[in-house]
Amino acid sequence: MNLPKLVQEPKFWLVAVAGVLMALQLTLSDRFEQVELFGTSMLAWGAVSFLIWEKHSALNLKSSVFAKFFGATLVALVFAKTVFLSSYDPFLRFFPLISGLGLGLVASDLKGLKQYWQELIILAFPILAPAPAFLVKLVDISPITAKSAAMMLWYSGFNVRHEGLFLHLPTGSVEVGSGCSGLSVILQLLGLALLVLFMFPTTLGQKIIVPIVAVLVGFVVNSGRVALMAVLVASSNPQSFEYWHFGQGSLIFSMIAVLIFGLITWFAILREQPENQDA
Repeated sequence: MNLPKLVQEPKFWLVAVAGVLMALQLTLSDRFEQVELFGTSMLAWGAVSFLIWEKHSALNLKSSVFAKFFGATLVALVFAKTVFLSSYDPFLRFFPLISGLGLGLVASDLKGLKQYWQELIILAFPILAPAPAFLVKLVDISPITAKSAAMMLWYSGFNVRHEGLFLHLPTGSVEVGSGCSGLSVILQLLGLALLVLFMFPTTLGQKIIVPIVAVLVGFVVNSGRVALMAVLVASSNPQSFEYWHFGQGSLIFSMIAVLIFGLITWFAILREQPENQDA
């Protein structure tokens, strides 16, 4: 490998800047203890890197002076913004998409951005997953979650009484707030479903089924988590409740949802690839 010749290639600097941007956003997400954002961002960055690598030889890397200037300005603004971050800022959710737009303009001009439409959609995942507070309140599915958790408890043999957002057990009660509705898990799995559709050849039927499976798995797994928390409250076990509600226990349920979704998608859907690989 001729390193002096390599560093003269524009593609080298694009890859280098992209790597720095990835590392910076992930480092800040980790430093500010945004675990869900870190996981979603890592998944998005990784998927985009894979897709770009798969088609890098077919990309049109020609850009105008204006597009290069505008794209470089976006990237510079991203770097400048991070210098002043001392705590979590919602900007970190938009960081990947803005960075992707900037790099795309530098590499391929405004018209060339259509080459990266899949990658730009993926880089928008962190904006909505984990679900921001306003979206959780806007799309409040907690009443349905409470009813589903009550059904799980009842069929499991617990003496449960369901009243609106409350689950009453003989020795304790729990309220299912909007933050426990499961919207974040559902959005994360929908993002994963979109990755599956982008990275695997699928039929029209599979394109419809995969997102539906993502929603159902996310909702059912979160309902199970809510049912467990109701049992922990009723058993007067506050430490365990805190662990499964706010601690790493909530992340374990997210991992379980991803695992179940992955298994269902692979064994029941994607094992039968369509004959037309360009589908």
